[in-house]
Amino acid sequence: MPYIIETFDRPGSLDIRKANRAEHLAYLDRIKDRLLACGAKLNDDGTDAGGGLYVVDVESRAEAEALIAADPFFQVDLFERVEIRRWRKAYLAGKSYL
Repeated sequence: MPYIIETFDRPGSLDIRKANRAEHLAYLDRIKDRLLACGAKLNDDGTDAGGGLYVVDVESRAEAEALIAADPFFQVDLFERVEIRRWRKAYLAGKSYL
């Protein structure tokens, strides 16, 4: 079942994000079979907005929590907060799931 995981970086933590980005991307590659979508939140001018959004396909909230807890960004305490919500997949890549 799909879940949305939204992360919010701690203020002033861009250097932490940059320093751990390679490990974070390697982690995403390892879990790509469970990612429906994933990416950083950006400001309108394309600069980093301090957080990200993951849409994951897992069996339970506990699995979604474990997935984000294993992210290197989480492990270096980048996030001020993380919000996890179940999500109903209605349309994805132009395909209806209704």
